Amino acid sequence: MPESSIVVRPEPADSGSYSAAARLQAAGLESAIEVFERAAAAVPLPAPPQPIVIADYGASIGYNSLLPVGAAIAMLRKRTRPEHSVLVAHTDMPDNDFTALFRTLEEDPDTYLRKDGATFASAVGRSFYSQILPSNSVNLGWSSWAIQWLSRVPAVIDDHLQVAYCADESVRAAYAKQAARDWHEFVAFRGRELCPGGRLVVTTMAIGDDGEFGYRPLLAAMMDGLDELTADGLLTAKEVSRMCVPAVGRRAGDFIAPFAPSGRFERLEIENLELFEADDRFWGRYQNDSDSVAFGARWADFARASVFPALSTALADGAADPRVSELFDRLEKGVAERLAAAPERMQIPMAHVVLVKHL
Repeated sequence: MPESSIVVRPEPADSGSYSAAARLQAAGLESAIEVFERAAAAVPLPAPPQPIVIADYGASIGYNSLLPVGAAIAMLRKRTRPEHSVLVAHTDMPDNDFTALFRTLEEDPDTYLRKDGATFASAVGRSFYSQILPSNSVNLGWSSWAIQWLSRVPAVIDDHLQVAYCADESVRAAYAKQAARDWHEFVAFRGRELCPGGRLVVTTMAIGDDGEFGYRPLLAAMMDGLDELTADGLLTAKEVSRMCVPAVGRRAGDFIAPFAPSGRFERLEIENLELFEADDRFWGRYQNDSDSVAFGARWADFARASVFPALSTALADGAADPRVSELFDRLEKGVAERLAAAPERMQIPMAHVVLVKHL
């Protein structure tokens, strides 16, 4: 498969592992939920019987969506009659596990469907780097931990798993160009889909003023683990050289770029942009219980769910390679042991971006 056609948005290989990691990830979204609630309080609402439409861009199997969407619906209910219907459209790549998504929506105790009888769920299996919903149809949009994943791998990173720590300036430039294009396309199509006055809240990886991408101990443990598996003969050096984590953090200027020089793009404007250091919730637990083994296991579980699937595309037979299961098991064990041996707080630079479409 040529690099230009590699889709890199990772999906869970193990739904149980993903659930555990995503719940902890979702638990760190309190500030983003507050931003989303304020957006829900401000957007113009359609008159019944036209439904209020909420779009969830990059839903995966739903665990990062339940609490935010539920909070937004609760805010909307303060502004409209209980029978005014709400339609939630969860979107993701065509190969997303939509069965697991609908199971989450149906069975999870936090599901918004159990709390509001006039809310209905749907799903769209298309990339959000194109238009996927009708023009002027979305009142409120949400996207968390999704837009950092590039639409394609623009170059091989020879000296690291993450381009932020790559020494090759040409490779860094290729990734920066792809990241800029992806953000431009994402914003452009959301500008078409949002209703006038509609708002979109995006929570994603960032790079702060210090230039730090973060996650250094985790990435170091992964690289050491892969070297060990290569020495043991499970992987080839060529396969490992192709492996990367094709996620990017963006600086404030990167978020603003499509809107220059007028401050508007596709009738959208940045209403709020906040870059901040998110809490390492696993480190917080370690400080309370001093359980280094649990600390390492939690971060390794997180990596297995969110990152390992991207690594598997570099294997000889891709994600279908018969070694995938052994790779995931052994790499998770190795990462957990390395992080447990030297616990360290993870830097997690994040951004909240609120876009509003002008009337």
